[in-house]
Amino acid sequence: MASTTPPRPLDIAELFPELREHSTTATRLHPRPGKPTVTDSSVGGPLLWPADEVWPVCDDAGAHEPYNLTTPAAERRRREILATANARAPLPDGEFLTAEERAELDAADAMDLDELIEDPIPLVPIAQLYRHDIPDYAGPDGTDLLQVLWCPVDHSDRHYSPRVFLYWRDSSAIGPMLAMPPEPPVISDMYLPVPCTVQPEQVREYQYADLLPDDLRERLDAWDPNDEDEDQDDRPDYQSDLSLAPGWKVGGYANWSLTDPHPMDCAVCGTGMILTFTAASADWNGMHCSWRPLEDDSDSSPDTVGVQIGRGYSLYTFRCPESFDHPPATAMQ
Repeated sequence: MASTTPPRPLDIAELFPELREHSTTATRLHPRPGKPTVTDSSVGGPLLWPADEVWPVCDDAGAHEPYNLTTPAAERRRREILATANARAPLPDGEFLTAEERAELDAADAMDLDELIEDPIPLVPIAQLYRHDIPDYAGPDGTDLLQVLWCPVDHSDRHYSPRVFLYWRDSSAIGPMLAMPPEPPVISDMYLPVPCTVQPEQVREYQYADLLPDDLRERLDAWDPNDEDEDQDDRPDYQSDLSLAPGWKVGGYANWSLTDPHPMDCAVCGTGMILTFTAASADWNGMHCSWRPLEDDSDSSPDTVGVQIGRGYSLYTFRCPESFDHPPATAMQ
């Protein structure tokens, strides 16, 4: 089923034509739980990975943090128990969980896994994106596939978020495939995505307001609704409604609403980096969000992937425009 972003409440570039010089496109992925295969674009699905290429690990043991640790099997079982409890009628005693379910979850919470983060941790597949599915795919010439993986624990040197790795491939050059990638023995319970199919949709974005030229930003600030003016209650907001799409996406601009914007420069060559991929805690921001797809009603949960970044933020992954071989950088916002 397709996911369709509602038309924007108004065309902000008609009111501020200069914004067209600070505009780009993004591909919203709209991940939904499903059963993707290695030939599909997906979030949290299986990867088309060469059998003769060693599965990557994160060896930043000194940066791994012991927060919300569990195992992949325990986290999947926790989700299964909670889904069952949510779907059934209330129990006779008024409890949400049965005694057996509660005991199973308590036993999982009691596991001591801290020592496991001192070893290299196999990466977790986050996204697989084929050029033919993603209008904003921007990989090296000769590639048609982007694979995003991350180390599934918090990293102290990355503002307590996962470390992200990007792999660009020519899918036609892959011969025998790796049948069973290794699972990490330990993860944070926030960083294991539910396998999802994607419904890519290209949208128009405009730059974050504080990164616009001063004169344009000031005129936008003057135009934006004033919280104290009841006559402006129905006017859309530039930042929330007209410029930056929330959720999982490829390309587009970052929303710097958690901190002031700061330079994202390549650690190798110092060049300003380009936003490539966004992992998000939700596909849209609450029941009144104007970006909620038309196919989802107001009671639908925007948490379709089971990933949480910080306190409900997004993790932006940037790449160097000078070389795809330079390491990516991330910002949590």
